[in-house]
This record gives sequence, structure tokens and C-alpha cells, in this order.
Amino acid sequence: MRTRVDPITLEVARNALEGVADEMNLALVRSSYSPNIKERRDCSSALFDEKGRMIAQSWGMPVHLGAMPFSVKAALQELKEPEPGDVIVLNDPFRGGAHLPDLTFITPIFHRDELVGYAANRAHHADIGGMRPGSIPADASEIYQEGLRIPPVKLRRRGRWDRDLLELILANVRTPKERLGDLRAQYAANETGRRRFLELIERYGLERFREIVDALLDYSEKRLRAALKALKSGAYRFEDALDDDGRSARDIRIRAAVTIDAERGEVRVDFTGSSPQVEGPINAVYAVTASATYYAIRCFTDPGVPPNDGAYRPITIVAPEGTVVNAKPPAAVVGGNLEASQRIVDVLIGALAQAAPEKAPAACQGTMNNVALGGIDPRTGGPYTLYETIGGGFGARRGKDGLDGVHCHMSNTLNTPVEALETAYPLRVERYELRPGTGGRGRWRGGLGIRRDIRIVDHRATLSLLTDRRRSRPYGLLGGGPGAPGQNVLIRDGEERELPAKGVIELEPGDVISIRTPGGGGYGPPEERDPKRDEEDRKEGKL
Repeated sequence: MRTRVDPITLEVARNALEGVADEMNLALVRSSYSPNIKERRDCSSALFDEKGRMIAQSWGMPVHLGAMPFSVKAALQELKEPEPGDVIVLNDPFRGGAHLPDLTFITPIFHRDELVGYAANRAHHADIGGMRPGSIPADASEIYQEGLRIPPVKLRRRGRWDRDLLELILANVRTPKERLGDLRAQYAANETGRRRFLELIERYGLERFREIVDALLDYSEKRLRAALKALKSGAYRFEDALDDDGRSARDIRIRAAVTIDAERGEVRVDFTGSSPQVEGPINAVYAVTASATYYAIRCFTDPGVPPNDGAYRPITIVAPEGTVVNAKPPAAVVGGNLEASQRIVDVLIGALAQAAPEKAPAACQGTMNNVALGGIDPRTGGPYTLYETIGGGFGARRGKDGLDGVHCHMSNTLNTPVEALETAYPLRVERYELRPGTGGRGRWRGGLGIRRDIRIVDHRATLSLLTDRRRSRPYGLLGGGPGAPGQNVLIRDGEERELPAKGVIELEPGDVISIRTPGGGGYGPPEERDPKRDEEDRKEGKL
């Protein structure tokens, strides 16, 4: 029988654990080399107990945080006896990873020679090898083309780097110095978490600390069940599609049946009927689908529920193997983490909106607008790789217009500041602005998309684009209109040429790549909108 943990102790300990995870992430951001981590903050951190249960997570990327527990469990299964000083690294999507650029570091934590937990973080590296600079190959058809695939292995053993493994990794990437800096930053972040974790154990004592962890997981489960009980029981279905896979498949369907059992406080999400996995690189592995599902349900029920293993207990997921939401190897999956995850969220919100429309936003832009650029930097004579995602319109919701020009749902990064981009790369940002009139019409207007124009300066470069919502449009809710689709444009010698949503393009010196992102959907009938709000939008240049 578990000892009761009083509410004050539970809340103090919960905040302390979340503070440790946040401090880990800040250490990673501050000590990293690449703009993608330092500026965009494309990284996340979390703490786990000795059983591999997530007990706290940092601010960060929803697509990282819901999937990271699968990496930790894979590491525990394959490396059963960690030792003090070990650090495990992996990125294999079929062993709990998401896609190859996301490297996960896992540090076992020992207290007086007893394993007591794990510190873990995940960071997106701007290159991990593969067929295209930036390791986001839009033309990939199998995972072997996407980069170096790392199963759970020890990068540090008993406090020492495995130099052979480290050299193997660095020999397979285009920017080894930057990669080494980011790998060291990940190690330092976990060391921060390890020290702080042990301080908490010293404060409470190990036995009491474990009681607190059990109570915290039970508390999160109780909170989520209570939120589910407040919804209306029923089966709610919705489907949406990705535009294409960049190769041959089009209108790739994602279907979900969300069944809420309000009496028991449980929810079942069944993706049966989704398209079979496709040739192009937009297949999602199970960990990504689970991550998007956890995110959507928590947002829709009670975002204040402490995010940990207990919060996931009332959720059952059915994702048939061999489909676009649970791909089998050797499927190409780099865009599943980036694009399919966004559409999964759109589908789940569309289904859950039928149960409680007052809680649902219209569809956000529905894409991360992935841009990967690489070439030889004429300033240094060495290779460079840029990776970034670009914001767009957030969907409107009851009582509020959608936010303009933000990263939505599974992304949640910052932008790459113009100054940082132009300092680090031989590129120039020539336009960076909102796209007027791109938000869906409604009583509340959808958020505006963004236009970002980047010029290639004094060199040739390879561009890989993984974007979506270029043909389809983000849906509106309750009579609201859809957001405008996005557009990719190449400007060469002053002439514009439309580019596909997904593809690889060789760029010449002076070329400009113009990414024009989708707007968010509107909410409610447009005729009910206050005319004064439209007048304000016109004055601000939003219409």
C-alpha cells in the first residue's frame, strides 16, 4: 500500500522536477553550436525514473516530448545493464526515435551505486548525413538515404567517450565541427539533469522520492480521466489528407475514430483506414503518431495536467502497421515527424471538435514548411547546412482570431533571426513579412501566413523542401472559411517559377527561394463578424 503524499509536497516536488527539465533544456540551448538549436530551440529534455517512466518534461517540441519515452524504453530493452558514467545515443525511428536528424541522449542516474532514473534530451541536428545537405531529403524513398541510422549504443562508457563511435558519427556528416559542439551540448544538458535529480533525492530520501513519483503519475492520470469524464461519450470520426509524398502518391488520407468513454474517463484513438505507407518520406512511425495523439488530447482536455507517464494511461492508440501512421522499415520517414504529425493533429482536433466545439480551434497552417539548404560557403571554403521551419497562421477559436505568423502544434520552435542566419550562412533574407488576406474568413479570422525570401549569395546550393497545404487548405470550423494554401516560389533573374510542395532543387548564385506559408482556418459564420474588426485589420494591412 502506497504512503500518502500530501498535496503541498506533491506540488513542490512536481515543480522542482519540471524546473530541472527546464534547466536541462536551457543548458542545451546555451551551449549548442548550431543556430537550429541555439536560436530556434529545436530541442527538448525530460526526466525518467528507473523503470523508464517519464516523470517530468521541459518546455520544447511536442513532437519530441511525446515520442522520447519510446526511445528510453528501447534503450532499456537493448542495453539492460547501464553503468555509472554511461551515455546512450540513438536516432533510429524504428527503435523509438522520430526521424534521423533528432538525436536522443540518455544518461542513467545512479545514487550510491543504485540506478534511480534517467536524464534524456532530444535535439535536431542540422545534418546527419544522407543523400541531401540538411538530411531532409524530399526525394528519399527509403530510410538508408536519409542519413546515419544509430540504434541504442553507448557513446560514453564509464565516463569516457567512445572515440571510435564518435569518429564514425562525425565522419558521416557534412558539418562535423558543428555536430561535435551540439553533441557535447547534449551531454552537458544531461549532466545538469543528473546533478539536480540527485539533489532532489538527497532532499527527500530515495524511498520518499519514489513515493512522490508514484503519487505524481497517479495524480496526472486522475486529472486526465476527470477531464475526459467532462466530455460527451461517443465515437467521433474525421479525416484529412496530406497533399502528396513528393514522389507519386497524392491525397494521402489519415482517418481517425476517437471514442470517448466518459464514464470511465478513457479515450481510444483508432487510425484504421489511413493510407498504406507510401514511397516518399512522409511516413510516420508509431512513436510520432503517439506523440501527436497525446498532444492533441491533452490540449483538448486539460493542458494543465502534468505531462508524464500517468497522463498517457487513459489513452489507447490503434495504428495499423504498414500504414502512413505506423510505417515499417525500410520506409522513408523524415517527413513523418515533420508533416504527417501535423495532419494527425488536424484530424484529431476535427474529431474532438464534434464533442466540444467550444474548445477546438480551426485548423492551423498544417505544415512545418521545412527548408534544408546546403553548399560550400564561399567565405570559408567549407560546407554548410541550414535547416529551419517557418511559421504560418494559427486557427481561429471561439472568441479569438488566430495568431499570425507562428509555429503551430507539433513544431513550437522559434524562428531563425535574420541576423543569426546571415551571420552563420552565405545567405541573405530579403523579405520576411506576413501575407495579407491568408487567414480564413469567419466570425473570428484565421491567422496570417508568412512570406520569407532567402537569396543564395555567391555560390551554388541544394535546396530540399518538405512542405504541405499547397493544394489543400486548412479547414474552418462552424461555418468559418478555410485558410489560404501556401506556395513555394523560385525567383531567378526576376522571374517567378512555382515549385512543388516537396522536392529537391539545385540553386544558382543569386537565386531567391520564396516560402509563402498557409493561413489558419476561420471560426464561425463570416456574416457574424464585427465590421469594426475588419476595418482595424484593413488599417493594419492584414486584409
